[in-house]
Amino acid sequence: MTTDANPPLPNIAIDGPAGAGKTTVARDVASRLDYRHIDSGGMYRAVTLIAVERGYQACDWEDEDRLVQLAEKLDIDYLGQNGETRILLEGEDRTRDLRDAAVERRVSQVASVPGVRWALVEKQRQLAMSGGVVMDGRDIGTCVLTDAPLKVFLTAATPVRVMRRLVQKHCSGSPVTWDEAARSVVARDVIDSTRAESPLRLAQDAIVIDSTRLSRGDVVSQICFMVDSLRRGGRATR
Repeated sequence: MTTDANPPLPNIAIDGPAGAGKTTVARDVASRLDYRHIDSGGMYRAVTLIAVERGYQACDWEDEDRLVQLAEKLDIDYLGQNGETRILLEGEDRTRDLRDAAVERRVSQVASVPGVRWALVEKQRQLAMSGGVVMDGRDIGTCVLTDAPLKVFLTAATPVRVMRRLVQKHCSGSPVTWDEAARSVVARDVIDSTRAESPLRLAQDAIVIDSTRLSRGDVVSQICFMVDSLRRGGRATR
């Protein structure tokens, strides 16, 4: 039981556009602070992966009720292991499969379904209920963890984000060209910022960090400094 002498650790919400480095930074912050890292985007990929594996056809992808039921019933959990975040589906580590090309093609469509978002937002809130969570995504500060004492909006210039996506794809064994990565980043920006349900936007009390000219370590250090200020009773300022 939490007491005044042992308050829960503050949650950290990290939002930003595709390729801004949210997940990598969030994972490193969690590792440094001994927090739990929750990659919210992994949940949408998880629902998409299972739909792909169940052989959804064109009509199935348009059946929003079926996708919502899948999102509600799917058992999704997160495990920190050797500085990495592993995503478990029905108790099985499926982290690597979430970056499959078939998942990439459909995940934006799945994430745009309001009922899917509501179901997964509830799961995300439950995971953060005890505090001590670093959660990254596109609607964490504005929708999921609106009461998080530290909200960071992480961004970077588009060419930098495209390069990061190129490196990510190469490391995952699915290399793409610069033009392909650029089209992907720009298309995702449009989808995320214009969708009707929980669009990507800056929370009023979020602190913006532009990582265009910052190293990953610099960004992580800034966020950890802000968390330390919070835990000392101050404000989350740089």
